[in-house]
Parts: sequence; C-alpha cells; structure tokens
Amino acid sequence: MLAVLTTVECGCATVKRVAVNKLGDSLAESGTTYRADDDPDLVAAAIPFSLKLTEGLLSQSPRHRGLLLTAASGFTEYAYAWVQQDADAVETESVERAGVLRARARRLYLRARDYGLRGLETRHRGFALALGRDARATVRQTSKPDVPLLYWTAAAWGAAIAVSKDRPDLIADQPIVEALIDRAFELEPDFDFGAIHGFLISYEMVRQGRSTNPAVQARMHFDREVSLTHGQLASPFVSLAEAVSVSAGDRITFESLLHKALAVDPDARPEWRLQNLIVQKRARWLLSRAEDLFVR
Repeated sequence: MLAVLTTVECGCATVKRVAVNKLGDSLAESGTTYRADDDPDLVAAAIPFSLKLTEGLLSQSPRHRGLLLTAASGFTEYAYAWVQQDADAVETESVERAGVLRARARRLYLRARDYGLRGLETRHRGFALALGRDARATVRQTSKPDVPLLYWTAAAWGAAIAVSKDRPDLIADQPIVEALIDRAFELEPDFDFGAIHGFLISYEMVRQGRSTNPAVQARMHFDREVSLTHGQLASPFVSLAEAVSVSAGDRITFESLLHKALAVDPDARPEWRLQNLIVQKRARWLLSRAEDLFVR
C-alpha cells in the first residue's frame, strides 16, 4: 500500500510540474499582448500581477528558462517605464520622493538581474560566481541561445548602476555589465531589431578605457538601430538625444531628435506600440526641460 501511495504521489507531482511548465511556457510567450496595448496606465496596473504570477510559477519550477527570461525582462521594463521615469519627473518637486522611487527602481532592477543570472545558470553551472572572478573569460562559454538572457541581465544590471551613484559597490560591477553586453553583441549584434545597439547608444558614452570617440560609436549604433526598425521605433532618437546631444551641449540636434521620436506613429508597428508611447512621453518631458539641460 505504501508503495502504491508513493507512486500516486510521485505521479501527482509530475502532473503538477508538467502543468506548471505548460502554464509557464504560455506566460513566457504572452508578452506581445502588453506590447501592443495603447493604454500605458492600464498596463502599469496589470503588470505587477503578471510579474507576481511569474514568480509564483518559478517557485514551483525554479529552472524554467522561459519564465526566468520573462521575469528578467518584465521587472526591468516595469522599473524603467513606471518607477525610474516617475523618479525623474518628480525630482524638481521633491528630491526626497525621487530618491525613494530610485531606490525602488534599483531593487526591481537587481531582482531582474538575479533572474537573468539564474536563467544563464540553467545552461552554465556556476556562471554568476565565475562572473565575479573573471567576467570576460566567463562570458566566452555562452552561445547564441543565451543572447536574450545576456541582454536583459546586462540591461537590468546597467540600469541599477545608473540609479545608484551613491553605491560604489554597484558601480564597481560596470566591467561585468560591459562583458555581458559585449558578448551578446558579438554573438548576435542585431538581436531583437537592434536592442543591443539601443543599449550601446547610451553605454558607449560611459564606457571606460575607450580609445575611439564615444559619440561616433554611439551614432553608429543609432544608425544601425534606426535602419533595423525603419525609423518606426522612437527609443533610438531619445537615447541619442539624452546620451550625446546633452553631453555635447547641442540643443538644436537634441530638439530635432526628440521631435523625430514624437513623429513616430505608434500604430505603424503594433508590437512596438506600448514602447513607443512610453518613450514619447519621455521625449515630451525632455523637451519641457530643455532650458535646464542647456544652460547658457
């Protein structure tokens, strides 16, 4: 009887695991529903539930690679679109409130980073620990199927550093972020319609030890992403305006780029609609701050 009960229990556990994995597969593939939405506020209210559902499924199937990628990308996107941008917007009214929001954004980015590292660990045991010892050597073991996780782990980690100017321990991780994104670029430079190029538009301006002109490198990545997206994605225009034009004190180009971002039709590519609406909101905010950004 005990043997029978044990067999039944094992069978139930297997059925449950299969069901969780099936649901996880479905959830991991459902991101396009949000991306095509035309109401950012509605999505902002819905995403936390989706993220917590993903975490709940991961507690049952902790090595589900699709769910780990969904968590890494989802927490990164949520933190940027609805936490970090809110922090930037309220800073002129309340530095304290902005600080609270940036601290929350950092926590969310680090949560995303950890899910990304767990995803990479599913194919490369000991990956996270080895990264801390020799990032450049460690990333060499990755291959093209790892590119989505390399990208999102780097994006989350880099964003956490960007909002943590008072955290030298995080800033010291910049070479790891660089190793991750450079390996992703080496393996598949045009991944996801130039997402890596989009990352590098901003990153080239802060890359350490660069011998070439960073603005030239940033513009090369900008040109490639615009080409890959046929000018129908607003983000490269905003990234170049923030990263290069502000640094150069070039207000004319800054405003021209932002107006080009605003001219993008969000409905032209439904799969980019939500992203374009969010980025265009930032473009309008940046234009409203031009007087502060370009002090004569």
